[in-house]
Amino acid sequence: MAHARLGQWLSLLVCLLILLKAESHPVGITLVENAVAKGAVCLDGSAPAYHFDKGFGAGINNWLVHVEGGGWCNSVETCLDRKNTHYGSSNKMEKSMSFSGVLSNKQKFNPDFYNWNRIKVRYCDGASFTGDVEAVNPATNLHFRGARVFRAIIDDLLAKGMKSAQSALLSGCSAGGLTSILNCDNFRSLLPVGTKVKCLADAGYFINAKTVSGSQHIQAFYSEVVALHGSAKNLPASCTSKLSPGLCFFPQNVVPVTRTPIFLVNAAYDSWQIKNILAPGIADPKGAWKKCKLDIKNCSPSQLQTMQEYRLQFLGALSPASNSISHGLFIDSCYAHCQIGTQETWLAADSPVLSKTPIGKAVGDWYHDRTPFQKIDCAYPCNPTCKNRVFDSNEQQD
Repeated sequence: MAHARLGQWLSLLVCLLILLKAESHPVGITLVENAVAKGAVCLDGSAPAYHFDKGFGAGINNWLVHVEGGGWCNSVETCLDRKNTHYGSSNKMEKSMSFSGVLSNKQKFNPDFYNWNRIKVRYCDGASFTGDVEAVNPATNLHFRGARVFRAIIDDLLAKGMKSAQSALLSGCSAGGLTSILNCDNFRSLLPVGTKVKCLADAGYFINAKTVSGSQHIQAFYSEVVALHGSAKNLPASCTSKLSPGLCFFPQNVVPVTRTPIFLVNAAYDSWQIKNILAPGIADPKGAWKKCKLDIKNCSPSQLQTMQEYRLQFLGALSPASNSISHGLFIDSCYAHCQIGTQETWLAADSPVLSKTPIGKAVGDWYHDRTPFQKIDCAYPCNPTCKNRVFDSNEQQD
């Protein structure tokens, strides 16, 4: 009996591995060595990097540039912590990455973008590719050059064929999703006039909300990021001409003045935002929110009520985006963060849906002008298709 059960488990494991292999594929790393001479470098001074899977067939002149996420650093200390990781040094990056979801090369899993040139940009500056400080303190050797890195990578891709792009999509997840918002019009300006250009932000719509203790933690944090990295001159002037630079790190103040169409994929109960904007450790010294943040099913009625109120704030901050018919929205009521880079949430038989439409189809229909898509889910726990995140206690990050 035990042997039979073991055999069944092994068969199941083999099937899962085959499925995972079919849904994702490894893509090697490319270092932009010539960027170093321009000072376009990661936090530690190493060359920028990306992973490039070439397009084929009808997609050979179409380009999807997807920016990796990974938070931000708001002080010399936190940037030093990043410097010796893959979030601050290309020397620490994996030599290959698996592509799936929006980056998949399989028509079944990614029908609208599978044969495009698909690029994953590695995130190594700590400020969503907005910083540019000339001076480098020899004591820390920290380079705040994210804006130069972004430009160097785009220039490298233009030289490799993107200058002839017929269609292009700048996307990203989390801090990379914020990058796609902050750099959306900039990206458009770097491509030929005739190119069809749009942007896609996954879990990048971070809102300016107070914590459970009433403090303005995220606003102060973003202001520190912008000041440290010298980001002000690289944020959209259409925003900084009216608001302080720190406030122009918030999508709610940038999307209304962005001319290029943007599609926003976001959970209304974004797990990163609940953990780090609403209830960060600094605002919850007794850890009352710890179990709730790990698994939404652990939340008390009062915590759920606070999260429902946060959702309403999120939807209020989102309203400027919904006022433009050129923008797209897929706002589900899941406890999740980043949904386009994973096959099960991008396009699969059991993916999260709004109006019976998975994210991959909604984005494809919007990009190709087949159907506009602006859908906002009903409140938690109304959507049974959600893939709600459950965190291990060791993953907990404040």
